[in-house]
Amino acid sequence: MNPTNLGAAKKLFIEVRKRLRHHPKNTDVVIAPPFPFISEMERLSPSKRIELAAQDVFFETSGAHTGEVSVPMLKSVGCEYVIAGHSEMRASGESDHDIYRDIKAVLKSRMTVIVCIGEKTRDSQGNYFSVVEAQIRSAIRDVPQAKLKQVVVAYEPVWAIGTGKHATPEDVEEMKLFIQKILADNYNRSAAMKVRILYGGSVKKNNSLELLERGKVDGFLIGGASLKAAEFSEIVKTTETYAKA
Repeated sequence: MNPTNLGAAKKLFIEVRKRLRHHPKNTDVVIAPPFPFISEMERLSPSKRIELAAQDVFFETSGAHTGEVSVPMLKSVGCEYVIAGHSEMRASGESDHDIYRDIKAVLKSRMTVIVCIGEKTRDSQGNYFSVVEAQIRSAIRDVPQAKLKQVVVAYEPVWAIGTGKHATPEDVEEMKLFIQKILADNYNRSAAMKVRILYGGSVKKNNSLELLERGKVDGFLIGGASLKAAEFSEIVKTTETYAKA
C-alpha cells in the first residue's frame, strides 16, 4: 500500500521513467502499483517502456464479489502482468488452491503471471524445500507446457522480506536449481530452463549484481527499494548491464 496517494505515485513513476529514459533492450521493467493508481500509471507510460502489473487478482470474471478485482478489469487498464501468491497475501489467508485458481484465470487471458513462492523459516534439515515444492506443484499442477511462457516464478523467502536480510547468492542459486528440477519433473528440462526465475527479499543496488552473477537469477521482485527512484533505477541498470555481458 505504497505510495499513499496518487500524487506521490505519479511523482515516483515519472522519476523512474526519467531515469530509465533509454528503453532497456534486455530487461523487462514492470511496476505493480496499488489498484487505484493503475490507470494513471498507464497514461504516464504510453510507450510501454515500463509495463504494469497488478498486485493480486480474483479468479472470477464478474459477479457478486464485492471488493475483488478481475482479470478483464486489469486488462482494460493496461496490465500485462499479475502477481499471484505474494507472501503477504498468503499470510492474510490465501491458500494454495486460491492461488492456483488465480493463476488459471490469468493464463486463460494470455497475461503473464508472476507466481510467488518461498518459505517462512529455514532449518538445518532442509525441510523448507518441501514447502517450496508443495507451493510450486500446486500452482502449476495442470498448466499445459504451451502456457509456461506466460509464467514467471519469484522466489521470495519470507524471512528476508523487509528485514534487511537476504539469502546468500549460494542459497539463491541452490533454490533456482531446485525450482528448475521441479519444473523439469513436470514438463522437461528444455521447458524448465525457459521459465524466468526472480529473487525477492531485501534486494538493493549494492547486492543486486552479486545475486545475478553468483545467484544466477533472471531478475528481481523488488519491494522497499522500488519506492526510491534512484535505487530502483540502479538495480534495473545493473540488471541490464549484466544481461548484455
